[in-house]
Amino acid sequence: MQTIRCMEQHVDLLYRQKLILGPCHLYIGQEACAVGIEASIDKADHLITSYRSHGFSFTRGVSVREILAEITGRRGGVSKGRGGPMHMYAPNFYGGNGIVGSQVPLGAGVALACQYRGNDQICVAVYGDGAANQGQLFEAYNMAALWKLPIIFVCENNRYAKWTPMQRVSACTDLYKRADYIPGLRVDGMDVLCVREASKFAKDHCQSGKGPIILELQTYRFHRHGTADRHPSYRNEAEVQEYSNKDPISRLAGQVIHANMTSAQEFEEIDMEIRKEVEEASQFAITDQEPPLHDLCNYVYHNSPPLKIRGIHRWATLVSIGNTL
Repeated sequence: MQTIRCMEQHVDLLYRQKLILGPCHLYIGQEACAVGIEASIDKADHLITSYRSHGFSFTRGVSVREILAEITGRRGGVSKGRGGPMHMYAPNFYGGNGIVGSQVPLGAGVALACQYRGNDQICVAVYGDGAANQGQLFEAYNMAALWKLPIIFVCENNRYAKWTPMQRVSACTDLYKRADYIPGLRVDGMDVLCVREASKFAKDHCQSGKGPIILELQTYRFHRHGTADRHPSYRNEAEVQEYSNKDPISRLAGQVIHANMTSAQEFEEIDMEIRKEVEEASQFAITDQEPPLHDLCNYVYHNSPPLKIRGIHRWATLVSIGNTL
């Protein structure tokens, strides 16, 4: 969790220095969700999430160096600089998805593949409360329940769809009850141990053949919706302070120290190691080369022969070479 936190703080700094272009959504405050889920599943299991994907990219195995280089659009990025802050991938990780809610039916498709192959794997489809009212979610719920697909629908409820509080747009704010034919749990998303245990239960539920389950992780983002936002006035100071006191990293550290499992000094040493790693990755992300222009259209198709692609006007022709990244 501390690595994700430190990495995201560097992302915010790079954005302010205008070294990151385009939309960028930080995961600060929500670290317990990604880490708790990953602690309960295997690398063979599958996960797909929204555009707030940096935390899951790291827990799924992408290095800090590859994440930061991708966000700055460099060749050393996990997607070779083509994906930017939203589109990172790893084995059995189908990335962040820029279209709100689109990852949920895709996740149902991955779960269908798991069922068809009979490999005892599951899929975790993560979305935010801002996507919870979309029709495509309910279509995915219906198919998953009908076919008893091995999928965990995870709603990261950080209380706001961009700037709009959930109670202004949702007639039912109990998001874990949305599909009355699918069981659901409401979980403290600011406690990594709660998330881990709830996710273990959900995985066991799926693997037992009972079909899908919904987890509503009640969490909070400490930063703005996106790094470009400049209007934090929709949240009052009392609310921000309330959730700051529930910081998932400080919370776990306090529990571990209270149980005499480690010391504050050891945490400080770990923190220094993390900061060094992230600083080195940040320097790489701003010094690595950008992808060359002639490489721009490669990998549009997988393993295809060279293909001519129209450029920004009919007289400009680019070439795409298909291959795996």
